[in-house]
Amino acid sequence: MTATMPLPQWAQCLDTDGFRPRGRLTPQAALGPRTWFRVGGAAELLFQPASAEDLAQVLGRLPLEVPVLPLGACSNVIVRDGGIDGLVIRLARGFSTIRRDGDGLIAGAACLDMTVAEHAAEAGLAGLEFLAGIPGSIGGAVAMNAGAYGSDMATVLDWVEIVTRDGGLLRLPAASLDFGYRHASLPPQAVVVRARLNAQEAPPAVIRQRIDEIRTARESAQPVRARTGGSTFRNPAPDESERKAWELIDAAGCRGLMVGGAQISEKHCNFMLNTGTATAADLERLGDVVRQRVHDHTAVMLRWEIKRIGRTAPHGMGENT
Repeated sequence: MTATMPLPQWAQCLDTDGFRPRGRLTPQAALGPRTWFRVGGAAELLFQPASAEDLAQVLGRLPLEVPVLPLGACSNVIVRDGGIDGLVIRLARGFSTIRRDGDGLIAGAACLDMTVAEHAAEAGLAGLEFLAGIPGSIGGAVAMNAGAYGSDMATVLDWVEIVTRDGGLLRLPAASLDFGYRHASLPPQAVVVRARLNAQEAPPAVIRQRIDEIRTARESAQPVRARTGGSTFRNPAPDESERKAWELIDAAGCRGLMVGGAQISEKHCNFMLNTGTATAADLERLGDVVRQRVHDHTAVMLRWEIKRIGRTAPHGMGENT
């Protein structure tokens, strides 16, 4: 455990009675540089556990009233400028192993989706190619039932291991997660640590070709080299609109729209960009302006897919990044 400044009062239990986490504790850890948008405030306390057991011990000692928030690759979140209270958990090296398990893979929650797709191809396991089109990590993919290019996590997940808020380590079958569109029913504040993904044997060259097709399609259609996130809004339900979110945004005249340093992408208008000077508040305001314009134009109220987390900064105190 390392800390550059004193722990918050509520976290003193993590450095008493001879107990110390094996992972890294960092008070007031800057989160903006860790997010794809490169904006946002600090975590009151950031914990990077060494293992699932290390994480379970910390959560078991932490007072239950302290909020806990796991963050993955931070590809689909806006961390607000005022930062995040409580304990923020970021899984790293101890959660990045991938191994073959019969006709599937077992992957740590910190593994990038693209990396899992690549490992599956090398192992001659098909069915996980869609992960090559999802920016993020396996833990986040399970938690939000991430999907793209004709498949999603609900289709391939066998089981998931989690650490519960009270420090329990559980394995849950996929059927217990009640998967829906961009949703999985995990226990509150639980942290995904490992998952088993089902696949089918196939020639590696065929799998590789499909991954290459997905990567090419994504790079041609999305602003993958900009400061951006995943899709900003969910596609409407069929009974709300037959058009996708980007089509509604485009029809409402929002392509290229700017608020401060935040902009709707010209390339794909369901993506927001930090042009270099945006704050988290700029991005959130831009999203709300788009939602209102789409509603005014089509009577459809888009729902956020990107998570907005943390506290807003006092007026005028958002930091440009």
